Order: sequence, then structure tokens, then C-alpha cells
Amino acid sequence: MHLIRRLSALALVASLCALGGSEVQAEELAAYYRATWAGLPAAEVRLSLDGTPASYRDQILVETEGLPRLFTKFRTKIVGEGKLVQDGSVAPERYEARYDLRKRRDQRASLRFVQRDGGVIAERTEEDTSHKPPLAERHRRDVVDPVAALAYIRQELRVRPPKPGDEFTIRVFDDARRFDVGVEVVSVGAETDVIRLRLMLKPIAGFKGETSEDGDPDSAPRPVDVTFSNDDRLLPLSLNVSIAFLPVSLRLDHVCDSLATCGPQR
Repeated sequence: MHLIRRLSALALVASLCALGGSEVQAEELAAYYRATWAGLPAAEVRLSLDGTPASYRDQILVETEGLPRLFTKFRTKIVGEGKLVQDGSVAPERYEARYDLRKRRDQRASLRFVQRDGGVIAERTEEDTSHKPPLAERHRRDVVDPVAALAYIRQELRVRPPKPGDEFTIRVFDDARRFDVGVEVVSVGAETDVIRLRLMLKPIAGFKGETSEDGDPDSAPRPVDVTFSNDDRLLPLSLNVSIAFLPVSLRLDHVCDSLATCGPQR
């Protein structure tokens, strides 16, 4: 479960369109990915980037395959919605993650982002099924969810054309854990004509007990290498990270007409 939950969050961490009027509808961008763990098939991932020039509505579908499917029977649907801000950031409004794992069916992480006391607080809804106590409010204030983190990265790259060495940090909360995502632009263009980023995931709270300062191996900072298409789509192309000392790799297989028709090519 840890592998696929992190994969779904990262692959997607960690959505969006050009700036403009919110009344203009953007065309959906859908893509199909294959994930491997230590070179073996691990999961199928479907991604939809949708919304308007001033908002995003992104969806991620993950389903295990190979040995992970045999042992976990894991699948999830993740939806994130919010606004795109002209300064290059995002304002998340809704985050939903439904998943099945073995005999546990229809588990759900459900967040709404509420303005309060001069900030925006991530609050669980009544539909949230988590049994973990919520983190202190300071860890849920002025944060974004994992889907919004992807939207944030794409919006930042669109508003500020990237240059090698550019850096920014995103404060992320996934309903149970709080972490920072440091983003560094490694290269732009070159022979493969892609945008290469190095992400550094730094745990803040919720990784073991209340904080990540107790030596939990899962709480160590984790580097992630990500590439995006160097064009107006800013489509995620690949992701590489090590989990349990073994490499996890996510690769774009093909672009789809829509999420509804997105699947393996015959």
C-alpha cells in the first residue's frame, strides 16, 4: 500500500491551463502511464488535466498490476479542484481520494479548504474515513493537496518560463501528512527538449506520531526526478524515485482523447 499511495501522490506530485477568463472552457488533456518497481510492472496510471484558464479540475486513476495487484488489489481515484492564481500559485478548494485495498472498500480522504483567521485551512469532511487524528491546525494552514501541488508546478512553469537553477517550495498536506516539496529546475530543452525538475520531499509532520523528528526511516527527505513536455501542454512525462531502496519509475505510454477512453493500447 505504501508504494502505490506514494506513487499516486507523487506521480502526481506531488494540473494546468493558460491564464485568462474563467468562462472559457479548456480542452481536456488525458494521458496513460505505466509504473514499474525494481523494473517489474507495478501500476497503471491515468491522468486527466481539465478546467478553465482560471481554474483546474484534475483526476488521477491508479490501479495495481502484476504482483502488487495480487497482494494489494489496490485502486484509487483522486480528484482535485481549485483556482489558478496569476502569481503562479493555486488556491485549492476540494480534494477527494477514494481507494480500495484488499478487503477495505470505499476508503476516502476528503478535504475542503476553508478561509479562517486570515488564512486557508484544510479541513476533513464528514465523508473522510481516516482513523488518524487530524494534525494540528498549524500544519493544515496555507497548504495545498497533492493534486494541487501538480497544478502549482505547472502553473509556476507557465507563468514564469523556467530557467536552470530556478527554485520554489510548495507546502503540501495529504489528509494525514504534512511535507514540503522543494522544486529546482535542472534543465530546459537540450537534446530531448523537456523540462527536467528535481523535487525534494521533506516530511514535516504526521509520518510517525505527531512529527517526523523521531528517526522513522519513512521520514527522511526524498528526492524525485520529474520531466515535463517543453510546450504549452506542460504534460508530465516521467517520474523517478527510490522507495525501500528500490527504483520506482513512471513513464508516459500515450496521450488519450479523454479520461473515459484512456486505457492500454492494443
